[in-house]
Amino acid sequence: MIRWRKGTVEGVRREWPGAVELDVSIDSDGTHRALAYPALVGRPEPGDTVLLNTTALAMGLGTGGYAMVVAVPDRLPPDPQGPGHLVKARYTPLQATLLGADEQDSPHHEVLRDADSLDGTPVVVADLHSALPPILAGLLAARPGARAVYVMPDGGALPAWFSMSIAQLKAAGALYATVTAGQAFGGDLEAVTVHTALLAARLVLDADVIVLAQGPGNLGTGTKWGFSGVSAGEAINAVAVLGGRPVASLRVSDGDARPRHVGVSHHSLTAYGRVALARAQVVVPELGGAFGTEVAAQAAALGERHELVPVGVEGLAEALAAAERDWGVRMSTMGRRLDGDLVYFLAAAAAGRHAAALLD
Repeated sequence: MIRWRKGTVEGVRREWPGAVELDVSIDSDGTHRALAYPALVGRPEPGDTVLLNTTALAMGLGTGGYAMVVAVPDRLPPDPQGPGHLVKARYTPLQATLLGADEQDSPHHEVLRDADSLDGTPVVVADLHSALPPILAGLLAARPGARAVYVMPDGGALPAWFSMSIAQLKAAGALYATVTAGQAFGGDLEAVTVHTALLAARLVLDADVIVLAQGPGNLGTGTKWGFSGVSAGEAINAVAVLGGRPVASLRVSDGDARPRHVGVSHHSLTAYGRVALARAQVVVPELGGAFGTEVAAQAAALGERHELVPVGVEGLAEALAAAERDWGVRMSTMGRRLDGDLVYFLAAAAAGRHAAALLD
């Protein structure tokens, strides 16, 4: 279940809004990377004794392979102040009370109390967090200045603070704000459900375009249904029932070593082909060559339920490289960079480009 350890903070490696990365000496096990969320546990300082959950570290997980700081027992943070009745990470030892955008004490309650429509706002849905930067790159290359809001459900990381991409995109002005939905927390606004998160993004944050994808650290089992990103299909349904314009971003790869993800991932085919009951616009990137023909043929299976929208990718490779350079964000999916799986990023950027066209 959980591997518990005590450690001593040796120093701060780096930090970004909401998170601090540390070097921590763990008794008889050397020095390791650890991550703390100051809003939950306070800010650890060199010399502090910290209580750690080392499960992900021991498992050698990728993006989540940190020792997680659970407490600084000798220097507890002050009690929280102010309103807030939404409990997230409920009934766990780290449950947190937050102010929800839709709760009665919120200044946005009146706006959201009877809200029921996104008024046709485009919502780009993807199954991986790594799609967020390229979607924004495609959107903003076509429509500079568009206000984009990210809705993060609880399929991957629960704290939005875990994502360096969110912090970098906001600092660069590419992302306006984040709304965390369900058990996820740490966004600019908190919401009880994906539905209220979408409404808050449009009616409170005035989004031109909304991007919805799970946070970092998705969970998959190598089975058809056992993948946290299957919720992308449920997101399509939520957007449609609220009168938004759902845009489905396909997960495409020619660099993944797993055959089930080469071309159009089986997860996209399941989420959009089986779970999504509402009609969406599925963006099919025009990649050219034999591989592009294969992708189009795989995507055709979604044509009975959805509208297939071919979108050219001319100039998007340059837009992706420029976004990575200018925004300081690392384009990466499953450890592969732009030069290791360009078509993945092109497919996501094409979805952003199409969302921009819907603003005309």
